[in-house]
Amino acid sequence: MSSVFFGVATRSYHYDRTVGRGEFSGTGFRTSMDIALAPGNRIYVLNRGWEYRPDGVRVTMLDLDENYHGQFSQFGEGDADLYWPTSIALDSNQNVYITDDWLNRVTVFDKDGNFLRKWGAVAGSGDGELSKPSGIRFDKDDNAYIVDSGNSRVQKFTRDGRFLLKWGEFGIGPGQFNLPWGLTIDSKGDVYVADWRNDRIQKFTPDGEFLAEFGAPGGKPFASYTAETGELSRPGGVGEFSRPTGVAVDKDGDIYVADWGNDRVQVLTPEGRHITTFTGDAGLSKWGQEKLNSNPDMIRQRRLVRDFSAEKHLWRPKAVAIDDEGRVIILDSNRTRLQVYKKDNY
Repeated sequence: MSSVFFGVATRSYHYDRTVGRGEFSGTGFRTSMDIALAPGNRIYVLNRGWEYRPDGVRVTMLDLDENYHGQFSQFGEGDADLYWPTSIALDSNQNVYITDDWLNRVTVFDKDGNFLRKWGAVAGSGDGELSKPSGIRFDKDDNAYIVDSGNSRVQKFTRDGRFLLKWGEFGIGPGQFNLPWGLTIDSKGDVYVADWRNDRIQKFTPDGEFLAEFGAPGGKPFASYTAETGELSRPGGVGEFSRPTGVAVDKDGDIYVADWGNDRVQVLTPEGRHITTFTGDAGLSKWGQEKLNSNPDMIRQRRLVRDFSAEKHLWRPKAVAIDDEGRVIILDSNRTRLQVYKKDNY
């Protein structure tokens, strides 16, 4: 559901649809880490799989109507392989860039998943070296900003991997990080970083000058739903985060935070004022219904469930993206699906 606080009445949202299901290959996701949006409603979902089921490592291509467009890559250490993928982004040519925090590199594919090149792979703390890279996003000039998580910093590269600049260090002060994860870039080129262990979002100029921070620690990193009510237990308060993993900014400047530990997405004004919170409204997706219809055992098992209210909730959302039509696409990772909302009057 979406809850509006503090009388910010100029924004409203409605639940639109649920997309996806759990699969280790083909039409579904497994331990999905990030999403990237392309023209024509195409979505790339980056899957990490399970440690004992590495066959789930791949990128799933689909659209919001759940038309399946294929998959690419696999588990491994070869040129076109992924080992521990974390984030995915597209450049202006729709080439696909994936960070891998085990291989300490960026692997590049064309829009159909054909391998193009790789760069990085030198683990270290020098300029251009990476240690457990996570979030990646491109600016309007096709420069890549990468969260160099193991080095508690952000690095900027050309799309061919040439180092341009860096900022950040370990700590809790402005411009310092503790295991940063995702990032995004707004229409002005400012960079927002999900500072995971510091439970906040930090905002910087394109050159790394600190501008602002949003949020404070709140809730539990391992909150859960109560069996009696299906409601989230021990959530943080309004504007509080527990291990935020992803961030997005829409054309109005509103900030969307994947509040991973609190199983929700919070929305803030450009100044950091709380607008609304998404906790989930999902039903069965088209793919989910198709799978259920083809499995009589699943149908019988679901008939034994007395209360499906918890099924609609977000569970460990890792990323959020906004498309050109104002659809808020939330990667509901542990429930192997996307929950989609629409911003009205966008």
